[in-house]
Amino acid sequence: MREIRAHARSSTDENIVYIDTDSAPRILFYGEDLLCEDLPVGTRVIYPRRPITGLPNPRAAIRYALHHPEEMEPLHALLWPGMKVTIAVDDISLPLPPMRRPDIRETICSILLEMLTEHGVDDIHIIIATSLHRRMTEREVRRMLGDRIVDAYWPDRLYNHDACDPEGMVDLGRTDHGEKVECNRRAVESDLTIYVNINLVPMDGGHKSIAVGLCGYESLKAHHTPRTIVESNSFMHPPQSALAHSVNRIGRVIDEKLKVFHIETVLNNRMFTGPLSFLMKNEDEFTESDTLRFQALKWTLKRTPRPLRREVFMRVPAAYELIAVHAGRTEPVHEKILAKCYEQYCIPVEGQADILITGIPYISPYNVNSKALNPLLVQVMALGYFFHMYRYKPLLRKGGTLIVAHPCSDAFDPVHHPSYIEFFNRLLPETRDAYVLEKKYQDEFAYNPTYIEMYRRGHAYHGAHPFYMWYWGQAGREHVGEVIVVGADNRTVPEILGWRCAESMAEAIAMGRARQGRSAQITLLHHPPILMTDVR
Repeated sequence: MREIRAHARSSTDENIVYIDTDSAPRILFYGEDLLCEDLPVGTRVIYPRRPITGLPNPRAAIRYALHHPEEMEPLHALLWPGMKVTIAVDDISLPLPPMRRPDIRETICSILLEMLTEHGVDDIHIIIATSLHRRMTEREVRRMLGDRIVDAYWPDRLYNHDACDPEGMVDLGRTDHGEKVECNRRAVESDLTIYVNINLVPMDGGHKSIAVGLCGYESLKAHHTPRTIVESNSFMHPPQSALAHSVNRIGRVIDEKLKVFHIETVLNNRMFTGPLSFLMKNEDEFTESDTLRFQALKWTLKRTPRPLRREVFMRVPAAYELIAVHAGRTEPVHEKILAKCYEQYCIPVEGQADILITGIPYISPYNVNSKALNPLLVQVMALGYFFHMYRYKPLLRKGGTLIVAHPCSDAFDPVHHPSYIEFFNRLLPETRDAYVLEKKYQDEFAYNPTYIEMYRRGHAYHGAHPFYMWYWGQAGREHVGEVIVVGADNRTVPEILGWRCAESMAEAIAMGRARQGRSAQITLLHHPPILMTDVR
């Protein structure tokens, strides 16, 4: 491996570097490993913004938000003895990777429970808003909410949402567009529902928290469709997202029927700390010590079995810090939270790329504590999330080449993703057409009694979930001219996904240039941490 050399930035924007003849190789995530790649002269590298400094006193900031909410009375004015209160919290799908303790949800819930007790409220339930995600284990809940809360409430008054419980869901009617509105019965029958949200990316939070987090399958069908995904020009900019428009319509019906008090937070992007802190830097800024740490990590990963490689990263929690918290009515709260999200993540960029390169890391919202990032999740990270990390216009031009680095192993977690295995091996070889899959097979999987039981009693994602993962990449598939994967350890998975293979980054770039031309503009998205682009 070449030594990583120091070199000054070659752009006036500290987040954008153009590779020159004496520039350092760049690090890309490659599943549970890291690659160090030389890129052609002229390649544009886009780095995340530096972390915004965290609030000096998070507990005080949270209390201030509760006492000074947006377009609602202070929380204490909404409480009375003997009332029924439900607290709903985001599940394990965020933040990524999990944050060091105390998780911000533990901090907020501790303050809430103290306030509720002071006002004589003792009929309190805490629901983990899993939607059709897998149920969290007690151990995972303890890490998220802390021993004190779990010991007092688990499992009778602290539990996972069950979207398939016929007695646990309530039909609240339809929107003016005919979308079905379902919601968790306990939340509907409460005098007050408080939602505690972490806004990891701008598509989180707002009406999505309850309208998706506490919904049922029939309600989710209204907007988790290939057509809605394609009609969403940007997941990360709600005014341009058909998905957000549908969720907002459903959420407004919920807000008419329920008394809802939203608490939304934004964390900074301080994803790596301690021995992995060098991954927060531009390689041109590496000290000699950083270079030695990288080389040691690279050496260790190459000699470590894949399951243990994941542990190297998973066991180092992220040092996220709270940078914003607002509470009150759904929409004004979310508007303020979005502004802070964009401040942390958005990078102004001049012009689109012809060839876009990105590494795919070891973790996604849907494989936390799973045995693998399975092929469907590799696909959704590439074409669903990283392709959509823009606000106004895609970073990759229409018909461009997307190059991803990942081994694409044919590996699935049978406990968490049983329906994924059948979807990938039975359905995708028949057709990759998302519209056909939706019409022909989605309900079959959704109402499969075995998958329902594994969702309700085990720790499996709902039977319909792999369909949503495939749909999530539909806009990317229709926009991108080709996907080339570097370093796949087999040919079968890329072939089923409809991707081409390259043995090295140099070969992949040559393949991309053969399609896009020798003068093609090449861009590397250097994440994680999370970043978004504002393309002009």
